[in-house]
Amino acid sequence: MARVMVVGAGGVGRVVAHKLAALEEFEEILLTSRTVERCNQIAESISSRHVQTAQVDADDVSQTVALLKSFRPDVLVNVALPYQDLALMDACLNAGVHYLDTANYEPPDNPKFEYSWQWAYQDRFYDAGLTAILGCGFDPGVTGIFTAHALKHHFDEIHELDIVDCNAGSHGRAFATNFNPEINIREITQPGRYFEKGEWITVPPLSIHRPVDYPHIGDRESYLLYHEELESLVKHIPTLKRARFWMTFSQSYINYLQVLETLGLTRIDPIDYEGTPVVPLKMLKKLLPDPASLAATYTGQTSIGCHIRGIKDGQEKTYYIYNNCDHAAAYQEVGAQAISYTTGVPAALGALMVANGTWQKPGVFNVEQLDPDPFLAKLGDMGLPWHEVIGQPSPFEAI
Repeated sequence: MARVMVVGAGGVGRVVAHKLAALEEFEEILLTSRTVERCNQIAESISSRHVQTAQVDADDVSQTVALLKSFRPDVLVNVALPYQDLALMDACLNAGVHYLDTANYEPPDNPKFEYSWQWAYQDRFYDAGLTAILGCGFDPGVTGIFTAHALKHHFDEIHELDIVDCNAGSHGRAFATNFNPEINIREITQPGRYFEKGEWITVPPLSIHRPVDYPHIGDRESYLLYHEELESLVKHIPTLKRARFWMTFSQSYINYLQVLETLGLTRIDPIDYEGTPVVPLKMLKKLLPDPASLAATYTGQTSIGCHIRGIKDGQEKTYYIYNNCDHAAAYQEVGAQAISYTTGVPAALGALMVANGTWQKPGVFNVEQLDPDPFLAKLGDMGLPWHEVIGQPSPFEAI
């Protein structure tokens, strides 16, 4: 029997807590956040078992260490802000606890999405005999596991990878983000970036787009973004010749975003407001709907997957692996929308893989470096069934 501590009580934290509570392998669960009232609300929504709660400032390493040493978890699941990744990794090293997160570290004053800061912890975790799993949500996360599965079972070499992320849901709000508005907008407004023929190519934000046909959804306009799993997949799958990431946005969403940018409300540098420094994006975050509040009225589906082209037994092969998730079904089960659900379920399952020893080995790892089979064997039962299509023409063949 294992013990687990979760840091973060937003929509994803809610899903993680519910899914961990459904796993008999975890003897005790501690849900923590800067705001303990949010933890208590989630704990009260779980009728199957008792979930403990506590207040913690994830930026304060000493405070987190004290809580870890008091509760003595086997693994810490970080679903707080990516700004806090390094502080929580430091705390785990100090307290002797395995670590898992869903998004890579990002400096608060510089919107750089890269793994360099966390990969630098490799020797420290290895020497301590501890495991750190990076990016175990859906994208990053399951998309990397899908790719590892494809390489293990369907390809000798993977040459082309297009990760596609569609949210075809409707929440009835004029403009809202599906996860933390500050993080979401920082990500979307950055230049697009993709890997081709050994080089990283940078393009203006949202400048490359095309319709993509998603299962049970149909054509949706999909925009090329830079997404963090591209960096790790290119590093760990050296045969890749091209790797790209695509995400859907409605024209209305794009229009709102462009207006916000024009007005300067997406800036992350402080401005002076009557003698008080104010970061416009942080103010905007306060004005936009809490993503968790969207769940009750959300309808429609998400569809996330990987279109892959490569070589098997000397022959070219195409392969598509994906999951569709229903917003209303996610809300009915755990009180969250599908974006939170598709991130939280893999994080809970990843924690199980670490706690039961399946993914437990010293060092810092991205999920594609680990055995995909035991994870995917349980993913469907945990609520995210996956499907594969072999030999179908890729929607990206012509570009």
